[in-house]
Amino acid sequence: MRRADLQNKKRKRQKLRSVIWYSIVALSALCTVLLALRIYAQILGPPSLAVSQATVFLDRNGHSIGDRFAEQRRYWVKLEEMSPFISDAILAVEDQEFYEHNGFDYTRIASALLKDVKAMRKVEGASTITQQYARNLYLTHDKTWTRKAKEALYAYRMETFYEKEELLEGYLNTVYFGHGMYGVEAASRFYFGKPSKDLTLAESALLISIPKGPSIYSPLINEENAYERQNIVLSLMESQDMVTSEAVRRARDEQIVLKNEEWKATKTVAPYFLDEAWSEAERILAKKGRAIAEGGWTIETTLNTQHQKVAEEVVADWMPNDKLEVGFVSMEPETGYVTALIGGRSYTESPFNRVTQAKRQPGSTIKPLLYAAALEEGFSPLTFLESERTIFTYDDGRSQYEPKNVNGEFANHPISLAQALAISDNIYAVKTLEKVGYKPFESILERLGVKTTVQETPSMALGTSEVLLKDLTGAFNKIANGGFNQEFRTVLSIRDSHGEVVFEVDPKERDEEDRVMSAQDSFILTHLMTGMFDPVFNDYAPATGLSIRGKQTRPYAAKSGTTISDQVLVGYTPTLTTGVWNGYDAGKQLQLAEDKQATKNIWIDFMERVHQGVPAEPFLPPKGVTGVIVDIETGGLAVSACTKQRLIYVKKEDIPKRLCTDPKLQKQLLEDVKSNEDADKVIEMEGDDPWSLFPFSFFRNDD
Repeated sequence: MRRADLQNKKRKRQKLRSVIWYSIVALSALCTVLLALRIYAQILGPPSLAVSQATVFLDRNGHSIGDRFAEQRRYWVKLEEMSPFISDAILAVEDQEFYEHNGFDYTRIASALLKDVKAMRKVEGASTITQQYARNLYLTHDKTWTRKAKEALYAYRMETFYEKEELLEGYLNTVYFGHGMYGVEAASRFYFGKPSKDLTLAESALLISIPKGPSIYSPLINEENAYERQNIVLSLMESQDMVTSEAVRRARDEQIVLKNEEWKATKTVAPYFLDEAWSEAERILAKKGRAIAEGGWTIETTLNTQHQKVAEEVVADWMPNDKLEVGFVSMEPETGYVTALIGGRSYTESPFNRVTQAKRQPGSTIKPLLYAAALEEGFSPLTFLESERTIFTYDDGRSQYEPKNVNGEFANHPISLAQALAISDNIYAVKTLEKVGYKPFESILERLGVKTTVQETPSMALGTSEVLLKDLTGAFNKIANGGFNQEFRTVLSIRDSHGEVVFEVDPKERDEEDRVMSAQDSFILTHLMTGMFDPVFNDYAPATGLSIRGKQTRPYAAKSGTTISDQVLVGYTPTLTTGVWNGYDAGKQLQLAEDKQATKNIWIDFMERVHQGVPAEPFLPPKGVTGVIVDIETGGLAVSACTKQRLIYVKKEDIPKRLCTDPKLQKQLLEDVKSNEDADKVIEMEGDDPWSLFPFSFFRNDD
């Protein structure tokens, strides 16, 4: 008996030693594995948490007008910038032990494993927020053991190197909410039309209900499922003492308004403009050693959404129901800021931008730029040239060119530069180019920013060399601001994903070094371009703006241009310049009346509507120019007997030194001079209001 007891004790000791040994081995193995994992994690270092972020565009008032993203629409926001209900809701429904575990919830894992083993396949997950975040960043969503093992390794590394707040923030910014929205900020804007920091408890619970299955729980797909799950989220938050029972009751009673339609509307704002702003931002960032592909930029633009809305409405009103295309741009003379831009009638059908990419013939809209060169070469508004049938020779006499006017007629008498511009006389323009020369013309085009090829042919005076509407409108804009160089600008500032300002427009004061044209010539040319709306210039052809003069309520300086396939109009007030082009992409000839009417009507309707309620502003003359009331037909100082009188601005050396030359008026003229009746016909105006001389009704009276 004693021997048997001894043997039993011996066996027990052996078993105990075996248990201890196997425990030591297991513990050593576990320690080895953990050490290996630690070494593995240390060698690999922290896994990158970087993800692509959407770039957001703002209008000049700070309102969102669109975005750009590589693959996933995501706007990264910090945890403290989200509604506190969001983080509470996600913890309650996804990972209640998030702040206690080291990346793995072993109780949930054991429960899920039992179910998986019984089913002999992966049927239930037990992923923590860290594991889900790892999957969102690095892995697919396949339900396989291999993917699960990789997920665990990534989660371990993430928990090793990052704080819990970083992981929670990252998860909330990467989880998918359906409809192409990644992260709470993009989802909040999409579903509720506001930033995530402004979400209520009810909205937060509804939002956090979606990631479980966006195709099942999106309130836009299945409202009943969405609100049932919202109730579950609210109950879990209540059970975790995150919110009170009263707060949950109010949240369940709250009427939630979904605003995804408003969100969609913001994505259709000025797509052509946003393309240009993106390109400009890309150039700016490249100069600063940054790449726009980094994403997460906030780009504040120059867009005036009211101007853009009006532009889109008037274009829709006047574009005929055919394939006629349009280019439209408006900008501020003072700053060069683009306030509205339309590059075509449908961005979906064609993202080709006809403002910044299409080179077309400007026709007679090039004439003010030619006359800018002429003013620099000694011309004045009262320089007279004969307008008659003329054959011009060029290329050393080997070639001939015979320009015609649009109606096939000629004045057959001398006309002034002022009248030639108002009625768009072609003979005068070609003669001017012949007298001024190609080099001065090329110089002014270059200074005004018009990139084109100046061919030494007389037809250059009539706008046969192709230009961009962007450049042409920009040139008029420089004339409008008194001859200062202003860039065509769409971007005001750029901030990176951390909120740091990378670029901001410097509103520096202009100085004489920024001038590309004298203030005197700029103003004289501006005042000359008001003539297209004034019937006093009518001759063999009417002033070119009379068809829209009935809609005019304020002074405009403008010039239209027509070719067989293009209609162009560019003009301005002291505060806004607008250019419009119409034509066919393939260069098809313009034949229909409605095609030819679109350009002027789009231009005048836009200008009138955006200036509505704003007092009419005059174009104020600078020092060095003088207002003179002249007889249009002779250029002499006008007297009461002259039938065509008009206020013209000239430099002091160009003030007329004679009165009207009609012999029938000589006696009357002499009497007028003797009585000093016309002593006030030369008006010194250096800073005074020239329009007080003639109320605006003078320029829009009924004939």
